[in-house]
Amino acid sequence: MEGTNPVNKKLAAALSGGAVLVVALSGCTSSGDKGPDPKLEAWAKSVCDAVPAQDAKIKAANAAISTTAADTAKPETLQKTDSQAFQDMADGYKAIAAAISDAGVPPGVDGGAKRQQDVVKNLNGLAASYAGLKKQVDALNTKNQGKFASGLHDIAVQMTELEKQHKSGTEALKNLQQGEVKDAIAQQASCKKVAASASSPTGSTAG
Repeated sequence: MEGTNPVNKKLAAALSGGAVLVVALSGCTSSGDKGPDPKLEAWAKSVCDAVPAQDAKIKAANAAISTTAADTAKPETLQKTDSQAFQDMADGYKAIAAAISDAGVPPGVDGGAKRQQDVVKNLNGLAASYAGLKKQVDALNTKNQGKFASGLHDIAVQMTELEKQHKSGTEALKNLQQGEVKDAIAQQASCKKVAASASSPTGSTAG
């Protein structure tokens, strides 16, 4: 499958930024000796508790596409794998957005409402983009290798363009984590777990 395999590898490479955004929520360590406000700590816990499962889902989606890209897979296999991966990434970002939305505005944070809304908007935007990519993958013609490779190439190009959304989402998350918010999140066991997994060779050092 010379036509599709190199393209799918490009797609896998384009996906590599996906985990960075999640780690931006958890990869920073606490900088203060004094514990944060209990209300803020409760807010951080409600957000962080939702992260590990979604982080695992997003990383698994990345891994699935990378693994398939390394194989000489049939178009049907590529389509099925990529479709499920995009769906999982859409679900993962949507779930994290929902967790941050449901947690409410972080207590005692200047401009907290806007910062929270920016993060939710960015994450929901990413979820919608991945859902759109899933539809495109599902619509590819697996019976015609040329058309399939061309369609896969178009998706890989869009994945590269999604990096702008990832960067915007990462900046929004970092903007939300100012002062005590950052400290409160850094103290949560669930966010520490994600940060620890990100220190592996395939992880991110964001934060």
